[in-house]
Amino acid sequence: MSALPDQFSDLIITLPKMWKTLLDERFKPFNMSSARWQVLFKLGRADEALTQNELALRIGIEPASLVRLIDALEGEGLVVRQPDPDDRRIKRVRLTPEAIELSRELFDIADGLRADILSSVDQGELEVCLNVLKSIRGEVEKRLGSR
Repeated sequence: MSALPDQFSDLIITLPKMWKTLLDERFKPFNMSSARWQVLFKLGRADEALTQNELALRIGIEPASLVRLIDALEGEGLVVRQPDPDDRRIKRVRLTPEAIELSRELFDIADGLRADILSSVDQGELEVCLNVLKSIRGEVEKRLGSR
């Protein structure tokens, strides 16, 4: 068996953790844990307020685990919950104006980190890498969808 699949598996598992560790270090002055900044990032990149279930799915955690996190962020004035206009049982979450400003600062820091890390990567190689990762994601999504 080739060592390439083993190397790939190792990289696909360890690289995201390492990237998050670097972001966590840069966000420490903002009192942002990984879970907290991921909520701000996902809401900041969304075109509209997200349901708690949508947000949990995008972050990759269980909706029940997200509730306490949203409670804390709401208590700090960073997010607000609002009833869904079509179903009042569903709550939508959005950033407050204060959190929008904070998320912009965090995005700038994350963009700087990404630029630094990718500065030595050839643009053509990056495009090939993205295409391969998109293809792999498609295969994974097919398998997850067939459950």
